[in-house]
Amino acid sequence: MNRNVILTCAITGAGDTTAKSPHVPVTPKQIADSCIEAARAGASVAHIHVRDPQTGGISHSVEHFREVMERVREADTDIVMNITAGGGGDWIPDAEDPTRGGPGTDIQTPSERHAPVAELLPELCTLDCGSLNFGDMVYVNTADWLREHARLVQAAGVKPELECFDLGHVWFARQLQQEGLLDGDPLYQLCLGIPWGAEADTETMLAMRNKLPETANWAAFGIGRQQMPMVAQAVLLGGHARVGLEDNLYLEKGILATNGQLVEKAATLIDNLGARVMTPAETRAHLKLRDPRTGQIVEKVVGGDA
Repeated sequence: MNRNVILTCAITGAGDTTAKSPHVPVTPKQIADSCIEAARAGASVAHIHVRDPQTGGISHSVEHFREVMERVREADTDIVMNITAGGGGDWIPDAEDPTRGGPGTDIQTPSERHAPVAELLPELCTLDCGSLNFGDMVYVNTADWLREHARLVQAAGVKPELECFDLGHVWFARQLQQEGLLDGDPLYQLCLGIPWGAEADTETMLAMRNKLPETANWAAFGIGRQQMPMVAQAVLLGGHARVGLEDNLYLEKGILATNGQLVEKAATLIDNLGARVMTPAETRAHLKLRDPRTGQIVEKVVGGDA
């Protein structure tokens, strides 16, 4: 069991959820405010996507990311920032010509995906470690693209969170480490319950955890109604946890949640298991992240348990 838990809040995602809940933040200000809300509720890390303020759809705008980052950094509440670098991988074959992408396709090169990370230098960014059937589309991450992307993240000095949606993704992430493309102890995020990847259950989480390198830090999440059960399961198996409106819209059946409410519920669950949630400062020290105020790698926190 893990007694000191890094709790991430995935603030908004890029899915078609804005019509399903009024609490899903859309504009940079709303996303930043939701990060601050999650921090005040006790989250260690905010994981962010950005959206087109007019449509609520996917945005890759560096300026949208910049506004979110600046608003959060200027707030009086600290939180570790984790920018997605996994956008631009959506492939839906055209019905008339399957060699071309049809409506809904959104493809970016590794350098395009990396642009907000290189410009803004968050403490963390995601690096999705493989392709898969993601619902009714294909999420594209070829091996050579991932190697290129890993090199870009490494050169920027940002720690990648290795998102693994299936067991083969863990295998490839280990390969990246063997090839020298990951610095320090790796950080994994086991992404469970997305059709048609790894299922959100104990057997699957345990199988993926057992394939991780000995020095790895890891977290896991489940989507929808499996969100809180996977929080408990991850902590009991020695990992960290993630909640948030990217993955689940409901506090309980029929009751829509805010990000702050999901963080509070998860933090209470973690406390009831006999563990505690790490502060952002402790998280930086535990993962050896760069302090955004000084630009230096944090090695320890005075008086902390990290």
